[in-house]
Formats: sequence, C-alpha cells, structure tokens
Amino acid sequence: MERRFEVLVTRRLPEAGMELLSESCRLRLWGEDRPAPYAWMQENASGVEGIVCLLSDRIDAGVMAAAEEKLRVIATMAVGCDNIAVAEATRRGIVVGNTPGVLTEATADLTWALILALGRRVVEGDRMVRDGAFTGWGPTLLVGADFHGRTLGIIGMGRIGQAVARRAVGFGLEVVYHNRHRLAPEVEHAIPAKLLPLDQLLARADFVSLHCPLNQESRYLIGPAALGRMKPTAYLINVARGPVVDEAALVAALQAGRLAGAAFDVYEREPELSPGLRELPNVVLAPHLGSASIETRRRMAQMTAQNLLAGLHGALPPWCVNPEALERG
Repeated sequence: MERRFEVLVTRRLPEAGMELLSESCRLRLWGEDRPAPYAWMQENASGVEGIVCLLSDRIDAGVMAAAEEKLRVIATMAVGCDNIAVAEATRRGIVVGNTPGVLTEATADLTWALILALGRRVVEGDRMVRDGAFTGWGPTLLVGADFHGRTLGIIGMGRIGQAVARRAVGFGLEVVYHNRHRLAPEVEHAIPAKLLPLDQLLARADFVSLHCPLNQESRYLIGPAALGRMKPTAYLINVARGPVVDEAALVAALQAGRLAGAAFDVYEREPELSPGLRELPNVVLAPHLGSASIETRRRMAQMTAQNLLAGLHGALPPWCVNPEALERG
C-alpha cells in the first residue's frame, strides 16, 4: 500500500482540494471555521512533511522547527506569502507554493463592486430602506459620485491592477498608475493607462485603488502624508493587504472630512477593525471576498493541493515562490 504523508492543514479547503489531499495524505486538520491558533500549529506540526495554510496563518521559524526536520513543502491558498517566512523556508530546503493568476478576474470584479457601492452609496441606501427611513424619491437623496470623465489611480499594476484598469474603460474613466516598473508600451496603449509618480497620482485621482503586495516599502504606504495629498472628494479602495493603509490615519481623515469615503476588503489587523471605522457611514466594509467566487475558490484549492503533492514527492511545485530551496533540500 502506498505510504500516506503526514500533513498539517490549518483550515478545511473547498472539497476539490480536500479530495486531492485525502487520496495520499493523513491530515491533521484544524476543524473550526476560524484561524488556527499559533500554539495549535506548533503542537500539531511535529513530524509533518507538509503544511497547507491560509494567508491568515503565521508560518514562521517556530512552526517549521516544530516539524523536526521532516517538513518539505508549505502550500498556501493565497497569492501573497507575507505570512510565511520564505527566507527561513529556503534555508531549510522547504519549497513554498502559492496560487497566482487564478484569482485575478474575481478580485478585479470585487474591486469594482466596492468602487460602485462606495461611489453610489449603495450600502447607505440599503441600510436606509431596511431601517424604514426611505420615504420616497428626493432630488438630494444620497447623491454620489460620477464615474464618466473621472480619474482612477491604481497603485500596483500587476495582474489584478491591470484587470481593474481594463474594466475602467467601460465606465469612461481615465486610468493613471504607479508601479515599481513601467508597463510595456503596448500594454499601456491597450488599456490605456499613464504612469505617474505616487504624489502626482494621489493628487490627481478621484478613486485610488490599491493592488500592491505587502513588503517593507508598501507597509503604511497610505499614511498621513499620502492621505493629505488626496482630494477631499476622492475615494480610497483597498483590496491589497491591510497594512498598506494606516487605518488610524484614514479614520482621522474621514472623520475630519478630508476624504469622501473608503472601501475595504482587507484590514490592518484582520479580522479586527480599527477604532472608529465601523461607525463611519461613508465606508464600505467587505469580509475579504476578493477571490470568493465558486470557480475561483475551487481552482485555488486544487492548485494548493497540487503544489503540496508535488513537493511531497520531491518535485518542484507547479507554482513555487522559492525554487532555489530544492537545491538545499
């Protein structure tokens, strides 16, 4: 009978992924629908050969050490790997797999759902109707932002940023962007989009949408100084990573009327909300739904399982962020 691998799973995946894992692995599964406690991961990592995790799980040297040198692969059901100590994994010869590309379109769709809900005050209107406060149409009732002829500023022009930009064309918005590297001329022309320094983008855009990865350069990228450069009529949308935004500074700007509104799908200390954020009427709060379409989550679960199984068999995961680790393993 084929040997079954010992694998730690920090949350139940969609069934397409669980079926693949169960075929050849013995699973140590955290059974609750909330993030697995760090102490539980350390305790249950002993002797495992693989870890399946989510972006909310801190997989650091302590968790890796608890596996007692047997750990060969970490597979995260996410694009970003900022929750994983990738350098430490590489040093230990542990390959790390992620799920890039698959969630691009779903996340771009969700970004536009937030932009539209925020600009046209959909959530405020829904609350008004449910509360019985809607007494009929009025000429000044919940008037919101126009889109046609306005400017969308995108910070982080990777796959998702470009997908958001392509959708902006249909709404008649001008697109400007800030990125570490300029897009190829043919890509800029096809969208179309114009590269701007960050300060100029913030001062010009009516909607600022964040799509950059979280790193030392982007942590608190949107803080007091950046918010001070934005128009008081502008809106901020964050579907990147929570700590890209200094939420305390943003709450202060919104309370003072220095910004028209904001929408979030991710949070600085997720799932906690910064004080004052919940009470603001001009804020739309989504519970991290960027990739939450049926097909996208199914495919992410499959990719996660495929990454894990490849690493367990000593091969390079199909979507690997540190292929050099295989040379050390």
